[in-house]
Amino acid sequence: MLREWDEIPDFMKISVVRPYYEALYKKRWQLKIKRFFDFTVALIMLVILTVPMFVIAIMIKLDSRGSVFYGQERVTAYGKHYRIHKFRTMVSNADKIGTAITTENDTRITKIGTVLRNYRLDELPQLFDILSGNMSFVGTRPEIVKYVERYQPVYFATLLLPAGITSEASIRYKEEDKLLNEADNIDEVYIKKILPEKMKWNLKSIRNYSFAGDLLTMFRTVSAVLGKDYK
Repeated sequence: MLREWDEIPDFMKISVVRPYYEALYKKRWQLKIKRFFDFTVALIMLVILTVPMFVIAIMIKLDSRGSVFYGQERVTAYGKHYRIHKFRTMVSNADKIGTAITTENDTRITKIGTVLRNYRLDELPQLFDILSGNMSFVGTRPEIVKYVERYQPVYFATLLLPAGITSEASIRYKEEDKLLNEADNIDEVYIKKILPEKMKWNLKSIRNYSFAGDLLTMFRTVSAVLGKDYK
């Protein structure tokens, strides 16, 4: 999972990233365990959840016109671009009638989409992204390209590992849509206010990485979905 320093992209081979790389390098055996865990558990979950996911797909089709799945270009480890997989929770032309970020009470969200988002069931198809190696259960949430293009240099340290389905930052900002609800310029508020705060947690997680920490984050994610507040 972790390349040698000389093999990482030049845009990441900078002094502010090096301390995070060295911290991860010391934990490289734990990173191998992380990948084995991700692949094995994702495969088991897909087998178990095949029927529930099929039911969700039917509900989406009955609720609104459009495809069952939603794909969007995101950025993962070492700056690789990939298409994230989710169940569609918004109207089919949502990208053309609004921002890339969803706000509270966004009128583009469908009825079934609201339920899926509340319980994070829309992210179940990301199990395929985990199997492919583009994602992990725990890691920095994948950003869209235009936000990565405006990263501060130190943020590139988060690209040393695959993007994640959940993270400490996403737990603490699970109601991000509410914070953006009254913003005049959603993109600017996200980039200048919310993203820097989330990155503090993301960078801390990399600097202090441990596989046990991943397991704890997964447990805390379940608790957060069920209503526990970790602010």
